[in-house]
Amino acid sequence: MLSMKKIQRGFTLIELMIVVAIIGILVAVAAPRFMDYMNRAKTVEAELQLNKIGKASKRQYAEQSSYVVGTATQLPARPGGVGGCCGSKTNHCDVDPAFATDDVWKALDFQMDEPSLFYYDYDGKAAGYTAKATGDLDCDGKEITYILTGTSTDGNPAFTLTVPPPNSD
Repeated sequence: MLSMKKIQRGFTLIELMIVVAIIGILVAVAAPRFMDYMNRAKTVEAELQLNKIGKASKRQYAEQSSYVVGTATQLPARPGGVGGCCGSKTNHCDVDPAFATDDVWKALDFQMDEPSLFYYDYDGKAAGYTAKATGDLDCDGKEITYILTGTSTDGNPAFTLTVPPPNSD
């Protein structure tokens, strides 16, 4: 009969408080790491798209001995002010069909097929170019900018990606 009472007794208040304390500690440690992981995941878009521009520029240089010359329209169109596309419900810039009509973007064979967190611009000369991806990932009015710089040394095209410091947005 004594063994029946021990089986049915349940948890004590102390045991429940210990479990709640452990869960609180885990959340306190995991939440900042999770947010950092989410921000890093959002920045991958800029790196991939700028890498795409870099490869297209290298191909253009190999074929024409010149980078794409001109200033591309900043796309997707910024809905005004700082903060990128933070006015939209998803905080993403909508796909902009102007990529298909801008001569410089067409020469780079660059377009966006889905909503993006960044807007892109390109300024090119025959011997070098600068492409940028700018966005406000958490809609706090503080933008970050990734810069891709293309150069040519002794006829060899190369590009360098400059990334903002970690947690700068």
